[in-house]
Amino acid sequence: MTATALISLNSPYHFWQFSDRHAELLRTAFPSVRLRLVEEKDIPFEIPTADVYFGWSFDTDWLSIPTRLGWAATPSAGVDHWPVDALDAAGITLTRGYGYHGQPMAEHAIGLLLGFSRGLFESRRLQTRSVWWKDDLADSFFDLYGQTLTIVGCGSVGVRLAEVAQAFGMHVIGIRRRLPRPGPGGIEWVPADRVREVLPRSRAVVNLLPSTHETRGFFGETTFKACSPGAVFINLGRASTVDHDALLAALDSGRLAAAALDVQPHRPPALDDPLRHHPRIVLTPKSAVFSHAYMDRAVAFFRDNLRLFLAGQHLIGVVTPTHGDPHAPH
Repeated sequence: MTATALISLNSPYHFWQFSDRHAELLRTAFPSVRLRLVEEKDIPFEIPTADVYFGWSFDTDWLSIPTRLGWAATPSAGVDHWPVDALDAAGITLTRGYGYHGQPMAEHAIGLLLGFSRGLFESRRLQTRSVWWKDDLADSFFDLYGQTLTIVGCGSVGVRLAEVAQAFGMHVIGIRRRLPRPGPGGIEWVPADRVREVLPRSRAVVNLLPSTHETRGFFGETTFKACSPGAVFINLGRASTVDHDALLAALDSGRLAAAALDVQPHRPPALDDPLRHHPRIVLTPKSAVFSHAYMDRAVAFFRDNLRLFLAGQHLIGVVTPTHGDPHAPH
């Protein structure tokens, strides 16, 4: 099958850029496919002759242009910024990437857990204001070994995080809508409607939920009240899944010992945002998926899917209007 693939993967960060080396890899693998590498501003002029689109985002206005497009792909795991319903109505299959986000996100989550458990963040805060802060850390540190980590939205990223956490001797509870059978990696699987039953057992909670109507405000007052006193909360999912007023209240009351947020309601958060200034909150600038191997793995994922597309076979990572991906459910 001869096809034209339109690729627009530009980024200010080199590890998220589609390079000449990636183009050569695809041209070698698919000599009959015409690759068109374009800037986003030129997509309206190029999309009429494209069969495949591979990019970070998709403008709904492009659907008003007559096209033979059959497949749109993104290397992102989340698609809440994509016009999923409109693409589905237009008969265009949308796929998202997964599998390669797990390693950097697991490293990020474990780094945050270690920062809290070993008092690293507390040391950084106290080193300029205390003569000696050993007693402070003696009162606040905790062991990871033997503790329970609950991962909410435990898909492929969560499974990788679970493997790393288990290497530290942690027990892992995985929360998701559809439970795997059999479940991988010795994880204790619990359905999402029972999450509050296991939160009292959890020393740390990592949120990996996507942004959907069902997950909006999932972590609110009731959920935080169910957490074990002194628990640590980490959000690497979407900001919309957290009620941040309830989060601040849980920290101020002592229900939560600390929180780390890789995503915030406003990007960037205002300089006077309470999330910036709370002494027990660590913010990272949506950097959990930073990886020098990111685009190499994303292009490999796309290459495998392109082979399936050209053969007329079912694609991996298909997204439906209800975000139903049977291969990597949340």
